[in-house]
Amino acid sequence: MGFAREMGAILGTIPHLVRNGAGAANTMRRSDLVQHKEKEKGAGTRTSQIVFGERQHLLRVLDSLEGTELPIARMQQERRTLEELIQINTAWDEKIGLVLSADAKPEMLEKLVKQAPEEDFYLLRLISEHPRSNAKTLNKLAKHPYGAIRENVARHPNADAATLAWLSRDRSQPLWYLVAFNPNTPTPLQRRLRDRLKRLGESQPSK
Repeated sequence: MGFAREMGAILGTIPHLVRNGAGAANTMRRSDLVQHKEKEKGAGTRTSQIVFGERQHLLRVLDSLEGTELPIARMQQERRTLEELIQINTAWDEKIGLVLSADAKPEMLEKLVKQAPEEDFYLLRLISEHPRSNAKTLNKLAKHPYGAIRENVARHPNADAATLAWLSRDRSQPLWYLVAFNPNTPTPLQRRLRDRLKRLGESQPSK
């Protein structure tokens, strides 16, 4: 089996790990990428979504290389170069592997959120989906500007009442309907939100 296929097989197991562990699909959303904006001055932060994109690109290049007809010496040299580039971000592998682990400790997830730059949408989205993220971590993520992260918090079973109340007032997107069905939402608020949803349904013209 070629290196590209081996890496593809490894990456292919990640969704299975997440479904049975962290409970979320390890897919790179297009919005994870487009949300990142380079700083006007100086080098941009090398966030998880950037490293992930580079890794995927290099794997595709390596895969295409194995299907071309090149002199053996050149083929081996180019393959070694690509393999070295693919494996250069071992710290990234360790961090993402930790977040995807079902055994990740809540304290470690909390620490990663504190350390991660705000624009690291991919890493923070994975943490917001992790079943072991605690209420304190989710409270911090509830104020993140990326909508997908706030959505995950609104439906998370560990989000506390104060966080859910905050999200129900979010004017940038209708998170209140997710809060309405979170079991941790205080009963009075849950009742108001469900009544609101019912009125909204009744106001829609029937087909």
